[in-house]
Amino acid sequence: MSAIEWTAVASLVVWCWLLLGQGFFWRTDVRLPPRREPDVWPSVCVVVPARDEAEVLPASLPSLLAQDYPGRAEVFLVDDGSADGTGELARELSRRCGGLPLTVTSPGEPPSGWTGKLWAVRHGIALARAREPEYLLLTDADIAHAPDSLRALVAAAGTGGFDMVSQMARLRVASPWERLVVPAFVYFFAQLYPFRWIARRGGRTAAAAGGCVLLRAEAAERARIPDAIRQAVIDDVALARAVRGSGGHIWLGLADRVDSVRPYPRLGDLWRMVSRSAYAQLRHNPLLLLGTVAGLALVYLVPPGTVVAGAVLGDTATTAVGAAAWAVMAATYVPMLRYYRQPLWLAPLLPFTAFLYLLMTVDSAVQHYRGRGAAWKGRTYARPDAVADEG
Repeated sequence: MSAIEWTAVASLVVWCWLLLGQGFFWRTDVRLPPRREPDVWPSVCVVVPARDEAEVLPASLPSLLAQDYPGRAEVFLVDDGSADGTGELARELSRRCGGLPLTVTSPGEPPSGWTGKLWAVRHGIALARAREPEYLLLTDADIAHAPDSLRALVAAAGTGGFDMVSQMARLRVASPWERLVVPAFVYFFAQLYPFRWIARRGGRTAAAAGGCVLLRAEAAERARIPDAIRQAVIDDVALARAVRGSGGHIWLGLADRVDSVRPYPRLGDLWRMVSRSAYAQLRHNPLLLLGTVAGLALVYLVPPGTVVAGAVLGDTATTAVGAAAWAVMAATYVPMLRYYRQPLWLAPLLPFTAFLYLLMTVDSAVQHYRGRGAAWKGRTYARPDAVADEG
């Protein structure tokens, strides 16, 4: 066998393993678990960190205020130094829409060692604890909730005995670039953190989707949230690990009626969204970066590459093996495309999308070493160890 054929075989073996041995990550049937409504509904405080969110707030905040929740609930919107009138708009929406009580507050600029979002979350949780809630709902300012969202989350947490229930909001898919990139973003996330593994008691896999996290207040205190993760750029995964590490039972799945309203119409918008945290996901480790690039190439680029190479060289075996790996890859992507209601002809284009993600990851590392890594809305965050060294 030639080197090209061996490479094609290696890629096919990897895809067979991913198909059957990676927690069935490609299935999209992990939704809110079975639940019973309690006789007495626990109290909930909703914490919404918001920085320059005036564009999306009219489509998201009213959905929180309109929650059909039988127990006591209120919303704390923490204005994280916005320059676009986010706080005042939130107050106006509350006056106009009514619904759950809303408190708008601002914590000021974060001190060294804190990300802005987690500093805002800390401030909101501190205010919420004065109300002694049984649950905290941490949700982003661009997330719109169906009227029964809070009710379903609380019922699921209580029925399953979960300390944390998180739903991955359905991201907006409207522009051509969103159709190409967004479903793959969720697909890759599920491949890295299979949802079925997360719900296992005593398991090692931990992740959450920061846009929608219901957290038992007692579990938050036990895990020292958010102080324990104050430097985390990828705060949702760090949150899940902290809760699991303190003995908590966690759950993550796809949402049916929790949606992100934030638009990413151009490739540049999506590029910045991914690249700002991709290298942080690799712990700013050059060896992990090299391994990730090699892995992405083997898994996603080798199948179409060997199909082309086999056709050019007249090597039927290489072409067949490469095509088989490509077919398995495309088949695993189909359920996610269906979840996002996208045409299935996008499935064979997954290698191209993966190549874009490879470039975004490399760009994330480049920006990091240029001192512009992990930048978001005017703030750039250093590595946690760099912050510790400065301290």
